[in-house]
Amino acid sequence: MQSRFWRHILVSITVFFLAGSVWVMHSPSALAYDNPDLLPKFFTPVVDLAKSLPDPQEEKLVKDIEQFETDTGWKLRVLTQYDRTPGRAVINYWGLDDKSILLVADSRGGNILSFSVGDAVYDLLPRTFWIELQTRFGNLYFVREQGEDQAILQALDSVKGCLLKGGCNVVPGLPREQWILTLISSIIGGIICGFAAQPRTEGQVFAWQWALIFSPLWGILFLAFGIGPVVTRTSDWLPVFRNVSGFFIGALVAFLSPVFNRPSSDTSS
Repeated sequence: MQSRFWRHILVSITVFFLAGSVWVMHSPSALAYDNPDLLPKFFTPVVDLAKSLPDPQEEKLVKDIEQFETDTGWKLRVLTQYDRTPGRAVINYWGLDDKSILLVADSRGGNILSFSVGDAVYDLLPRTFWIELQTRFGNLYFVREQGEDQAILQALDSVKGCLLKGGCNVVPGLPREQWILTLISSIIGGIICGFAAQPRTEGQVFAWQWALIFSPLWGILFLAFGIGPVVTRTSDWLPVFRNVSGFFIGALVAFLSPVFNRPSSDTSS
């Protein structure tokens, strides 16, 4: 029975790595080719080959990007593609440098967004910022609900907002799905704290020693994964209050669970 269990584990791991290697080998590289014929003869900061943006939206975006570059010096560039890509030709076309941010939208992959960022940008927006930005706005669920145009526009708005205020370590804003995860983490942290604090000796009311021993576990769940992601992404006090309430409710329920499970005394004969 045990050998069969480990056999299933090894087969699952093998399948996982095979699938990952196939995905890596077949994932398209946004700038793998050099085809300048696909680029327009005139200059524009937005090249919409995949027609992801309606014309009025594209015109407004071009004006916003040009104004932003005039005001701040940061170069924002947008390339959408599907079957064909200009590849590395965009480097010379746009004159990409250390202060450039290129957003590439390609719906052929699992995540439609990718970014090519100049070295100077990383001083204000670290690599973890770009990973979170891609995950939040480029995932298939967001694109299915909001559309490719909104994925592009909202990602650019986040970048512009962070550059204007001097940088960000995380993407501003707290999506509902992410807040739910922080709430669950807070509740689980409270449950662990409550179970650890249950009295274990006669006359003991609160086992603070055990609660302290388990504090790294429930502290990480509550502070690092529960409160931390909220306070770094929004100034709204309501999700913080809910997470704190969830922690204390979970702790109280876990702490009092022996009382609920204790059999009632039967006084009748």
